[in-house]
Amino acid sequence: MSSHLYAYGVIEAEDLELDIEGVEGESPVQTVTFRTLSAVVTPIDDVDVERTDENTRAHDEVLREVMMEGEGRTVVPMQYGMAFKSARTLKSVMRGGRRAFRKALMDVDGKVELGVKLVGPDDESLTREDVTADVSERLVAVSDQEAENDLYSERLLFNRSYLVDRDAQEAFGEAVSELEDDYPDATVQYTGPWAPYNFVDVEIEAQ
Repeated sequence: MSSHLYAYGVIEAEDLELDIEGVEGESPVQTVTFRTLSAVVTPIDDVDVERTDENTRAHDEVLREVMMEGEGRTVVPMQYGMAFKSARTLKSVMRGGRRAFRKALMDVDGKVELGVKLVGPDDESLTREDVTADVSERLVAVSDQEAENDLYSERLLFNRSYLVDRDAQEAFGEAVSELEDDYPDATVQYTGPWAPYNFVDVEIEAQ
């Protein structure tokens, strides 16, 4: 069995094992612990991990499962592709980034990321100016933070992520439902919960 490890994110120190498949179909999901931190990992054969739709989906789903399993837990996600030659190498990275990881865990404690997009109709009866300020104001009122994402097509009128308390997800969902009622000509896409990718800033390099 390979000693290489693929890392998904960091949680408070915990001996965790989940029987789910991760990147490259590898399992189980386990933790490598350094002091008060645990990295969520699966074994991996090659530290150069190919970016495929299946792998990126698996990366997200592992983080979601870790977040939601049992009573839930706070996760600081790592970017896709963080593979390490050994547990020792990973622990060295955790040692060097310990302060940043601890701060990030505090910043997003008890929170998840939710995404909202509005796609306009073909007839261009709605514009970004029509919806942006209104939608943002409504969703900011039921969230902690907002992050803008790319508007990668002309019909994509709104694309933002929100950091939301676990206990406030229902209220946030109700606000999204009201958007669907008030903008019947638009398609509202509501996604999550995700690990809070857009609300942590921990720079590390795979080794």
